[in-house]
Amino acid sequence: MKLTTFFTYILCIPATIVDAAASYDKGSYNNSEAAAQQQIAKWGNQYRSYIEATIKTRESGCTPANIVYRQEWGCLSKKTRQEYITAVQCLMNKPPTYPKSEVPGGRSRFDDFSATHISRAPYVHFDGVFFHFHRYFLHLYELALRTECNYTGTQPYWDWTLSYDDPRKSTLFDGSPFSMGSDGLPTPHGIVNISAFGLTIPINPGTGGGCVAHGPFANHTITLGPVGFPPQGADGGLGANPRCLARDLHTEWTGHTKPSDIVHLITKCNDLECFDTDIEGTVGLHTAGHFAVGGVMMDPWASPQDPVFFLHHAGVDRVWSLWQGLHPDERVGQVYGTMTAFNNPPSPNVTLDTTIDYMRLAPRQRLGDLVSTIDGPFCYAYI
Repeated sequence: MKLTTFFTYILCIPATIVDAAASYDKGSYNNSEAAAQQQIAKWGNQYRSYIEATIKTRESGCTPANIVYRQEWGCLSKKTRQEYITAVQCLMNKPPTYPKSEVPGGRSRFDDFSATHISRAPYVHFDGVFFHFHRYFLHLYELALRTECNYTGTQPYWDWTLSYDDPRKSTLFDGSPFSMGSDGLPTPHGIVNISAFGLTIPINPGTGGGCVAHGPFANHTITLGPVGFPPQGADGGLGANPRCLARDLHTEWTGHTKPSDIVHLITKCNDLECFDTDIEGTVGLHTAGHFAVGGVMMDPWASPQDPVFFLHHAGVDRVWSLWQGLHPDERVGQVYGTMTAFNNPPSPNVTLDTTIDYMRLAPRQRLGDLVSTIDGPFCYAYI
């Protein structure tokens, strides 16, 4: 596997600084956001110092010799981006492991991840296993890209703060061969009401609404979901519902993913309950990132049908890792809550010995083994 070092990150920094400076000069990147970005960078240095200090004398498990680093999409070389895209498309062309009797609409290995997420959604959102479930879910996806599709890099993440003013300008959505596609074609439509876990959230139209027309995932067909908005797919979202991958990028929602929003979250919350409640809230970073993309990403069940899901959740995992790394003794092993969304129906309290079900993707995992990116099955950090 190719190792990404801190030196690589240093080489990447000037591009992000130049972009931020250019936006600042144009007046769209105000002083408070520039200051917030600097604060995030300072915390990032503190987090990386913690990672380095923790593993520097290790000779087994996660060590300086085998740790890998996840990078922001725009910091990857075009070659690495192309390798990642090719690996994702490879998963989309491999047969599923779920039988038709369980997932009638599944048609690929890629769909296995959506099928699991659809089935587990009420047990891994708005509860005490949200972060842990998705951390290992991403790990399994990254592992599949590497072991089944010959990807040699690491799972990239989407840093929403770099293009919160207009996500269409992001290297993630610019529609180039080295992007994850584009916005959907402009298609007039009304408000979409998302209904999930007792909540109803109206989503105004964004800048697209139609099929993704540019980039590697143009004309891509998805088959599972949705569950959280009409017209719903059959069999609780697991039935066949072929349609194009659509997106509807929203500056209204990326407006909740500014640098200052991350700073507010991290400074506000000293415990996991606060941190999770905020990030999963109606205008929290997790929710806003999903709604900012539109299309199936708005569905709390079938959102992994859009491959951007995995970059978004890597961004969420990065913010959680950063928060943990600032006070690791207090935060890494912290738990809260129960095992169902809003504890409905009532379920047991989460403990470090709680096990999380990944169905056909993997054996059940002990929550306490998923609390740190440098312990248990993991050996990675963010740069």
